[in-house]
Amino acid sequence: MKKNKHNISSKKHPKNKIPKDYLSFISGIKKSILQSRYQAAKWINQEMILLYFKTGKMLSEKINKEEWGAKIIENISSDIQLEFDGIKGFSVRNLFKMQQFYEAYQFLELLPSVTAQLETPIKSIVSKKNKSSKKLLPSVTAQFQNENVFNDFLKISFTHHILLLNKCKKDEERLFYIQKSAENQWSYRVLEYHIESNLYKRQGKIQNNFTSTLPKQIQQHALDAFKDEYFLNFLNINEDDSEAVLEHQIVSSIKKFLMALGNEFSFVGSQYRIIIDEEEFFIDLLFYHRKLQSLIAFDLKTGKFKSEYVGKMNFYLSALDDKVKLSHENPSIGIILCKEKSKTIVEYAFRDIAKPMGVATFKISDSLPKQLKGFLPSPEKLRKMIN
Repeated sequence: MKKNKHNISSKKHPKNKIPKDYLSFISGIKKSILQSRYQAAKWINQEMILLYFKTGKMLSEKINKEEWGAKIIENISSDIQLEFDGIKGFSVRNLFKMQQFYEAYQFLELLPSVTAQLETPIKSIVSKKNKSSKKLLPSVTAQFQNENVFNDFLKISFTHHILLLNKCKKDEERLFYIQKSAENQWSYRVLEYHIESNLYKRQGKIQNNFTSTLPKQIQQHALDAFKDEYFLNFLNINEDDSEAVLEHQIVSSIKKFLMALGNEFSFVGSQYRIIIDEEEFFIDLLFYHRKLQSLIAFDLKTGKFKSEYVGKMNFYLSALDDKVKLSHENPSIGIILCKEKSKTIVEYAFRDIAKPMGVATFKISDSLPKQLKGFLPSPEKLRKMIN
């Protein structure tokens, strides 16, 4: 029988002879290894980002000055790959992406940390073809002067950056997703999802009463935690499906729903039971938010928001605070998730309500199904035709 070299031999280390601090010592070494690996990965990514930026600069200057065409870029790609056998990332397509990357962030040349890496004097960053960047320079550069913002820029991968360049037109929007990606360690797919669901415009816009019902120190965190609208394109439901079907679909796709909610949410359960005076009550979905340290109750509605939903949610939150919430935790928060809502009705419904809650909407699809495109006009064209 072969010994497992990865296991501690019971002959060499009998339990009664292992030093008291042995396990904590091993745990410390493992932690150091993981930290070193993480730091190494960060350093490698940072070097790659700066290398691609520098390469993009060299390509941009040559292509714009000497009008090099695609054939020359093909030669450059081939020569690099011949010189460095097995090197990845220097295909013709990626070289053009590097040029795009540099031209979008030329203003980084003004930062001393980047200038040192480029090993070239700072030149005017406003090209003849992109004089509009002069208007954006002061505000954008000022934000990147913040060391934390620039570090976030270096933390995310090159593929993340190219996705942002292709999907986001405004510098402020890119900066928002750069910081969120770095903070939450979003993968490419998670970042893509949040761009498609328009997190930049949706986050912090939920109708709520947080300022009058939550402790001051967590009010902004609560606003940041929720969106005004959730894009649930992974659900397979029809217009006339019930709340039970909606709940079942969400629970079946709970990982994707958690991605839609955000990294800080943990799923507690569906149809969460609370007993009051020997009577049972059930909350559709219950979550816990780690940063807020609050229980989050979701009440699902497949139709339009109604004012009576607020009274029901108020009841649930009172029960959670009394029977489930721990002494060190913050008040429970309720989110009523509907298909549509009237902002005015929501505002009236929230008056004189003492429990923190918000009303958000959800949508399943942002466009026509692929198989119907070309046969039916777009939603925008339909609206214009009706008007």
